[in-house]
Amino acid sequence: MSVDSLGNPLRFILTGGQQHDITQAEGLIDGYEGEYVLADKGYDPQGFRQHILEHGMTPVIPPRSNRKQPSNYDADLYRERHLVECFINKIKHYRRVFSRFEKLDTRYLGFLHFTAALIWLR
Repeated sequence: MSVDSLGNPLRFILTGGQQHDITQAEGLIDGYEGEYVLADKGYDPQGFRQHILEHGMTPVIPPRSNRKQPSNYDADLYRERHLVECFINKIKHYRRVFSRFEKLDTRYLGFLHFTAALIWLR
């Protein structure tokens, strides 16, 4: 999922539980304009960093500990990444989304969008 600078949801892409999130990372930022992309260490691959730079944004992603040439990032700006975690906490207040009663991913995604709309309307 991606959120704006206020922690409001922008886009959701569902993946299987066994699939890594980096496979959908480019789709999460395509079509958006901004100065920075804040992400955790899981989004550190060089290909994604290059994709961010091609879109005119600056990656604020801490390097993984096994990286041979660690890249620099703004640690103060990175602290704002907690907004994604706060949004996840907000959707946990909606039992149907949190417990995932829906068996089909399209229906679950629909309820996730509905929950996001309720959060936007607060």
